[in-house]
Amino acid sequence: MKEKTPVPQNKTPPRQSIWQPLANKLFLAVWSATLVSNTGTWMNDLGAAWLMASTTASPVMVALVQTATSLPIMLLAIPAGALADIVDRRRYLLATQIWMFASASGLLFCTLSGLTTGWVLVVFTFLLGCGTAMSMPAWSAVTPELVAQKELHAAITLNGLGVNISRAIGPAVAGYLIALYGVPSVFLANTLSFLGVIAVIACWKRTPNESGLPAERCLGAMRSGLRYARYSSLLPAILIRGVGFFPFASALWALLPILVKQRLHASSSVYGLLMAGIGLGAITIAIALPRIRQRIRSDNLVRLATLAYGGASAILATQDDLYVLLPAMGLAGAAWICVMSSLQVAAQGSLPDWVRARGLSVFMMVFMGGMAGGSLLWGFLAKRYGIETSFLTAAAGLIVSILLTWRYRIGDHDDIDFTPSMHWPLPMVDQTPEHDKGPVLVTIEYTVAGGRLDEFYELSHQLKKIRKRDGAYFWELFQDTAKADRYIECFMVESWLEHLRQHERVSVSDRVLEDRIGACLAVGESKKINHYVAPGYAKKAKRNLKR
Repeated sequence: MKEKTPVPQNKTPPRQSIWQPLANKLFLAVWSATLVSNTGTWMNDLGAAWLMASTTASPVMVALVQTATSLPIMLLAIPAGALADIVDRRRYLLATQIWMFASASGLLFCTLSGLTTGWVLVVFTFLLGCGTAMSMPAWSAVTPELVAQKELHAAITLNGLGVNISRAIGPAVAGYLIALYGVPSVFLANTLSFLGVIAVIACWKRTPNESGLPAERCLGAMRSGLRYARYSSLLPAILIRGVGFFPFASALWALLPILVKQRLHASSSVYGLLMAGIGLGAITIAIALPRIRQRIRSDNLVRLATLAYGGASAILATQDDLYVLLPAMGLAGAAWICVMSSLQVAAQGSLPDWVRARGLSVFMMVFMGGMAGGSLLWGFLAKRYGIETSFLTAAAGLIVSILLTWRYRIGDHDDIDFTPSMHWPLPMVDQTPEHDKGPVLVTIEYTVAGGRLDEFYELSHQLKKIRKRDGAYFWELFQDTAKADRYIECFMVESWLEHLRQHERVSVSDRVLEDRIGACLAVGESKKINHYVAPGYAKKAKRNLKR
């Protein structure tokens, strides 16, 4: 009887309402509190940029405000991600919000006392940026804890929408507050906005993830996070796409205050109105994003959005009419959230829980590093050649980046299951090694069927990335000279404890790959696994000699 050809299944996820996660009371409380806090942050950013533009005519000093906001991410993202993965995230987030409340209070006090010079403003902006840098990986990593997996795309889009709602409200309100009451009023609003987040976090009854193994130490966790980012099959492509977008996109944020102040000769209310245009454009497109993603692949969506953002930058370079600039800002806001949400969803989908905050911190380092470095570059370029040339250069860079990053795909994470499979049996031991004993050598022997050697080679090199991604610092495949179909895979990890962590990190998708390798073995053969631990005699002898 002829077998029926299986009907291909449509892997496109069913469309869900963007508002669905708000039915979760905890997510609603966190989202609402962060919306208020982000509104205060955008008010503060506008106030800081406007105060700097009023204090000095130097484009470099004005751009330094944006740099001081973004630079801490470059400096602190990796340790922040490591801490967010190894300590209780609720307490960690609470500490970061208290830090930001204290920093905002200090800026408010100095401004009211008339002590805020250009460099004082940069310092306090940097301190607030440090708080943001330390909290961002943790905020991103807790999103999957607050909602079900099927709601994650909507939750990430809602988080982006919340940022852009605050971007629409904050600058517009700040512009009018500055016109009526001066810059200290927006610094006061920002200070008070942290209280709601602190209250929500303090009331959150979080159940921490439990493991039978000791928590990683900070330096070791940082190394494992960077190692994962290097050997991940998906994250490097996402980072490259970010490198192609953020440095050029930063020109709009860095130079807009100068454009309003020096070219349009307008007030802070116009600056707030243009910033609100970005937010409104982002809100409009965010509501439609679930439908758009059904029709346009993530890679093409990012390309189209990058092109649109470049077009908006070109309009800023050539137009002074407010009725033209406002739609351009709306276009820029729509393009911004399309790129940001697509890259963030892809980054979340490329990471398992155990390294989520560290992997996201690498993405944020690329994001904010590009914004900080780009802002400083555009400030110097504007000072030397003018803001029109800077905007046109940024627009051209965005278009060129589309071509240079074309082959790096970000939409291949949907079929990867990072759920821990826990299918590795515990190693058989005569005497249980101490956790710090090492290095550890693991050997796996395979006897491969003659007709499947090429497939075995290809799959084993995929396995190499997984071993190094999850903790191995050495990997090699050896062929037996006496028996050509016999191979031994060897990999080494730093300690017995690190190898036990590998047992917890292996995922369902990793198991699928291992099963495919098992299918390449000769009939009746199975893989043979051995573990070897360095006895530590050399270390003991070295210590005795020192004595």
